[in-house]
Amino acid sequence: MFESLSTFWWIVAGVLVAIELATGTFYLLMLALGAVAGALAQWAGLDAAAQVVAAALVGGGATSLWHIRRARHPKSAPASSNPDVLLDIGQTVQVNQWRADGTARVSYRGSEWDAHLAPSRPAQAGAHRITAVHGNRLELEPLP
Repeated sequence: MFESLSTFWWIVAGVLVAIELATGTFYLLMLALGAVAGALAQWAGLDAAAQVVAAALVGGGATSLWHIRRARHPKSAPASSNPDVLLDIGQTVQVNQWRADGTARVSYRGSEWDAHLAPSRPAQAGAHRITAVHGNRLELEPLP
């Protein structure tokens, strides 16, 4: 079916990359690196067992290293409160009056917005910082 095992390894690598593109599972790219290592091992003249070992070591090692890296780095904040995603996070607004239900109307970027207090924050008039954006509603915390 295949002219050489090298063709098999390259097809496996291509299929893994295609599946990764469809699913977004980055670990499949690490396994594709293992398949590339198998193809390079075949090109170097190693037998089939050595190719499988090379593919397993490189693919498994890369997957393990990526898993360790992800575990050591903290996850980013959710998009609704991540200043790298929403440039509104950290901006200040002026709250004139809070309603009894903990909401207010504030003027921000030339329009009126609904706002609510961040959990366990005092409801007081004055300057507030935007901590999150939920749809068209701002979450605020008072400035010190």
